[in-house]
Amino acid sequence: MPAFRALRVHQVEKSFNARLENIHMSDLSAGEVVIRVAYSGINYKDALAVSGKSRIMRNLPRVAGIDLSGIVENSADPQYKAGDKVLVTGCNVGEIFDGGLAEFARVPAEAVVPLPDGLSMSEAMALGTAGFTAAMALRRMLENHQTPEHGPIAITGPTGGVGSVAISLFKKQGFKVVAITGKTSSQSETYLRLLGADEIIDRNTLDLGSKPMETARWGGAVDNLGGDTLSYLMRTVKPWGNIGSVGLAQSYALNTTVMPLILRGVSLLGINSVEMPRAWRLQIWQRLASDWKPTQLREIANRTVSLDEVPAVCAELIASQVLGRTIVRIGGEL
Repeated sequence: MPAFRALRVHQVEKSFNARLENIHMSDLSAGEVVIRVAYSGINYKDALAVSGKSRIMRNLPRVAGIDLSGIVENSADPQYKAGDKVLVTGCNVGEIFDGGLAEFARVPAEAVVPLPDGLSMSEAMALGTAGFTAAMALRRMLENHQTPEHGPIAITGPTGGVGSVAISLFKKQGFKVVAITGKTSSQSETYLRLLGADEIIDRNTLDLGSKPMETARWGGAVDNLGGDTLSYLMRTVKPWGNIGSVGLAQSYALNTTVMPLILRGVSLLGINSVEMPRAWRLQIWQRLASDWKPTQLREIANRTVSLDEVPAVCAELIASQVLGRTIVRIGGEL
């Protein structure tokens, strides 16, 4: 196979540098399935890696991109054959293994998901890890008896990929949704209303309080921030409500007490989109392709860029200048 283009992250002394270069299949990490990439997407993890803000990868150099969709070129695993349409999210691709921001990817067979009926390859990347994570939060909260009657769902980081899809998913299930955001521009408000947010709260105006528990306000929550915001949510969720913890954009620290857990029965649900039983992964993608498919998917994934434009978009994402999801067109619908 001739050389192909890839966005690879290198370590240069103590810093990290991402650059487009021509590589060969022999440069890629091991895997049973070779995929001709049609689309990828840009997640916060990708932005951290490509911008050099954080080392999320191991054994550099490594091709960036934790998501991809495309067509199987060849496979050493009998589950897949040349011509199959597939997608990959998480499973340590773009971290331990080379990722999807390249014209070809080679990945472990267990990371590959057959593209479900009801999703195109571009739609799969409009969702990507962000959408999958939001759906996993919905699944776990529903399994733990979260209902619309219990009260509104507070969603932090609502203009990001996970938060945007979460608004659409929970609205579709009949929940009232409150977007708690640090972005207060008219553009952000219009965007959140378009996705279905019933109420928008400026995060900077919240009284976080200091008591072990505050007045119960939310039926449940999906939190992208961690830190003081997650601590506040734990103190203000109603009895028997759930919080899906999906991110740490504010802080990885959590200073709280056990009182909300034992006096209100609040459940803090950890959401790990990287490692999970394969059956769960397949089931969630089936739901995202059918009854859970976001109505506003085109509004969420509102921009498509080329491989060459990825570093600039990653810089915008780190600077909190992006609304929703960005799709990367590499080969397109093949």
